[in-house]
Amino acid sequence: MVRRPLNTTDTMPRIIVPAVLLIVAAIHALPLVGVLSAAHVSSLYGVAVRDANLEILLRHRAVLFGLLAGVLGYCALRPALHGVGLIAASVSIVLFLLIARNVGGYNEALSTVVRVDVLAAVLVVVGAVVHLVPRPAAG
Repeated sequence: MVRRPLNTTDTMPRIIVPAVLLIVAAIHALPLVGVLSAAHVSSLYGVAVRDANLEILLRHRAVLFGLLAGVLGYCALRPALHGVGLIAASVSIVLFLLIARNVGGYNEALSTVVRVDVLAAVLVVVGAVVHLVPRPAAG
């Protein structure tokens, strides 16, 4: 058996971009537990959910995060969709961080969410750079 040297210019995007998308999908799946009850939402975000309207909105938000996590996971497994996944993750993360910055005054639980989203943003930037760097043609 002849071993060929590892071609990092070809291997890196095939490993890094899906890994980034799967990690970010896992991060976005965490709020899915909020679907189960208002108590779960309260523990996630450190807010009292006493109003039925707020409970409905926050539990539906959990569903949407689960949906986004599923889409990101699917994109991770389909190289042709890596760019789509990176864009979807970027939009979600950047808009949340902008809203948090503009509103301010968030509690410790949301501060943790902000820190995790900053980490996710860094990962997405790494994934995007690897995805966008031109690779030499095979030959």
